[in-house]
Amino acid sequence: MKIAILHGPRDLKIEDQPLDTENLGPRQIWTRTRISALKIGTDRGNFEGAEQVPGAPDFPRWVGDSNLGIVAGVGSEVTEFAVGDRVVANLPHQSDLVIDADGPVVKVPEGIADEDAVYAWLSALSALCYRKAAFQPGENVAVVGLGVLGLGAVALGPLFGARTVAIGNSPVRLDMAASVGAHAGLLYNDPDLDGQLGEFTRGEGVDLVILTANPWPAHRTALEIVRPGGRVAIVALSGRGEPPLDFNPLSMELFYNKGISLVAVSHAAGNMFPADNRDRFDRKSAVAYVLDLMADGTLKPGDLVTHRMPYTEMATAYEMIDRREKSMLGVIFEWDAGEA
Repeated sequence: MKIAILHGPRDLKIEDQPLDTENLGPRQIWTRTRISALKIGTDRGNFEGAEQVPGAPDFPRWVGDSNLGIVAGVGSEVTEFAVGDRVVANLPHQSDLVIDADGPVVKVPEGIADEDAVYAWLSALSALCYRKAAFQPGENVAVVGLGVLGLGAVALGPLFGARTVAIGNSPVRLDMAASVGAHAGLLYNDPDLDGQLGEFTRGEGVDLVILTANPWPAHRTALEIVRPGGRVAIVALSGRGEPPLDFNPLSMELFYNKGISLVAVSHAAGNMFPADNRDRFDRKSAVAYVLDLMADGTLKPGDLVTHRMPYTEMATAYEMIDRREKSMLGVIFEWDAGEA
C-alpha cells in the first residue's frame, strides 16, 4: 500500500509499505481509499514542524485524518460492514487500510456525495464545539477562524438554531462563510467590530465564541468579543508555532472580571441525561449524526472544496497551505481504489 509519510519539517513523501490484507482478524475490515481530505490547520502545523500534534508519533510520521474508502474484505465476525460498503475513517492518507471494526470507521449511507462524506469526522468535531459548550437554541454564536473546521461550525449554526457571525481575516473567507449560511461576517480587525457585534446581537452580546484558529491574536479576539458570563469553545491549538506572547491570555479584564468559561473541545461532551451510562454522542454516533444531515441535504461540506489533486501531488498541496494561500480551503486527494 501507499502512505504519506512526513520525515521532518516540509519533507513529505509517498512511500510503499507492506500491509497484510490476506489474513484479516475476526473483527478487522480492509478498505481501499477512494479519496482523502486535507485538514489545513492541523496538517499545516505538522508539515511546518511547529510542534507535535497531540497523539501523533515523532518523525517520521503519518499525516491526515479524513479518509473515504470502499470495503474490500471483512473478518469472520464482522456483521456491520460488508464488501462494497463506503466508509469514512479517522485515519491517515494511505491507499489501503486495515481497521478494527470497532475503531474510527463509520458506514456512509446511500445518497451522500463522496466529497461531503469524507468530511464527516471533521464535521462531527465542529458539532462538538456546540455540544461541549452547552449551546442553547437562539444563542448568538461567533466563529473565529474560517478554515474547513470553522466553516463547518458556521454551517451547523443555523441547523442547531444559532444566530451565527463569522469572524475572519480575509474577505474571501467571509464570502465562503456567507455561502454556508452565516448570518453575518466581519473582519477581526474591523475598527468597529464591537459596535457591529452589538448591532448583530441586538445588544445581548455574543453568548458563545467557537475558536478554531491557533494564533494568539485570534485567542485575544475571542476573549474580547464574548459577553460577560459567556463561553469560548476552544478547538484550536492556541499558540501552536507562534512567537512569544505579547499579552496575558488570562488577564483579569479578559477572563476573571468577565466571568467567562473557556471550554476545551476534546473528550466527551458530557450528558445531563446519560443513556445507560454511556456517551450518547460518542465519536462514531456523532459522525453518524452529521452523515444524516448530509443525507438530508442540509449539510454540504463538499461545497467548500477548492482543489482536487491526485495523491501523487500531495506534497504540492502541503506547500500551498504552508504559503497560507487564502483561496485554498477544501482539498481532496484522489486515490485509485483499485491500486494494490
